[in-house]
Amino acid sequence: MSTITLIDPSTGRAFQELPRASVEEADAAIALAVTAQRAWAALAPGARADALRAFARVVEEHVEELAQLEVRNSGHPIGSARWEAGHVAQVLNYYAGAPERLLGAQIPVPGGIDLTFHEPYGVVGIIVPWNFPMTIASWGFAPALAAGNAVVLKPAELTPLTALRLGELALEAGLPEGLFQVTAGSGSVVGQRFVTHPDVRKVVFTGSTEVGVDVAAGCAGMLKPVTLELGGKSANIVFADADLEKAAAATPGSVFDNAGQDCCARSRILVQRSVYDRFLELLEPAVAAWRVGDPSRDDVDMGPLISARHRDGVASFLDEADIAFRGSAPEGEGFWFAPAVVLADPADRVARDEIFGPIVAVLPFDDEADGIRLANDTIYGLAGSIWTENLGRAVRVSRAVKSGVLSVNSHSSVRYWTPFGGMKASGLGRELGPDAAEHFTETKNVFFATDA
Repeated sequence: MSTITLIDPSTGRAFQELPRASVEEADAAIALAVTAQRAWAALAPGARADALRAFARVVEEHVEELAQLEVRNSGHPIGSARWEAGHVAQVLNYYAGAPERLLGAQIPVPGGIDLTFHEPYGVVGIIVPWNFPMTIASWGFAPALAAGNAVVLKPAELTPLTALRLGELALEAGLPEGLFQVTAGSGSVVGQRFVTHPDVRKVVFTGSTEVGVDVAAGCAGMLKPVTLELGGKSANIVFADADLEKAAAATPGSVFDNAGQDCCARSRILVQRSVYDRFLELLEPAVAAWRVGDPSRDDVDMGPLISARHRDGVASFLDEADIAFRGSAPEGEGFWFAPAVVLADPADRVARDEIFGPIVAVLPFDDEADGIRLANDTIYGLAGSIWTENLGRAVRVSRAVKSGVLSVNSHSSVRYWTPFGGMKASGLGRELGPDAAEHFTETKNVFFATDA
């Protein structure tokens, strides 16, 4: 039997072996999901809502357990991991309101009445990355279940533990067997089976743009709907009239959170030329204060990178870079990396490619039009931030920047109650928000003749 070896990123040591699922096991999970989904969809909306709230309560009771699993498996700081586990419960509670709000429409037509209904797809396959194993999983399975679907979820091979535990907690909460299953295996086996299996009627994938293109192509061949949340090279645009102290203080959290392993990381800082030097002066102490260390400690801001291979890939971005300054990180065992601030030109690799690590490129711009041009000078379009005290500029620039989610005078732009997704090479479709459950349904139109 093939196995998955789990490595603690803070020590670099193996600590657990798990069986790797085969195609046959993926098929068996999908078959079980088909049966479970029929009964689940037949439940009254209120009953599905109650079941999701029960699931949320059980997750709330196990926040500390889930957080400790994430610290060991993913290297997330314990404070972040506790927030992530609590976030799963919040997402479940939010989408527990959806079953009773999947409202259709009544359309005026001659000779009768026309109604629309939201019907679940059936079985949804969800493929989750290693950077935020719990939160990204919940963004898919909570609205999918709320809409009346069954879910088979494939976590990343590197970080399956919290997803597997959530699958167990779903059963403890009383969800029917087979309704929400977690199958740990490789993307080329389990993930690919989601794409090719005729009973998986929708696929949700979060990961790299390169793999996302393959997933989309495979789903297109099956006429299968797909939601893709992919790579990013987000811009933090700082105008001269901004509160520079606030913008500089927020920057480490916007790019170094989760060790920069975030497709929404603001890995490009675009600073208006007239305040460029002053901003760097303010940024240096903020980076120096960013605490990197043992993720089990409450006072740590950032843990290690996920693997030695990934650390080496991130480090390669500094080979020919103009490093302005760096933070600090532990030495020795573990996949540690000190945060780095790099002075860059728009054509530099560090300013164009997704790094997925704690490195940020700083570039100057001249005026509003130049800032917009630089922000859009990328194949990606997922997230970004705008710092200005001018309301008109904030509106103009936010409309002009080609990104799916933006924030003004804040580095945070992702919330489960607002839409999330990317433009260009950063994604396809939208997740989250009040209409997310509808994205897991097909609209059925029914005409009733009333003529005698």
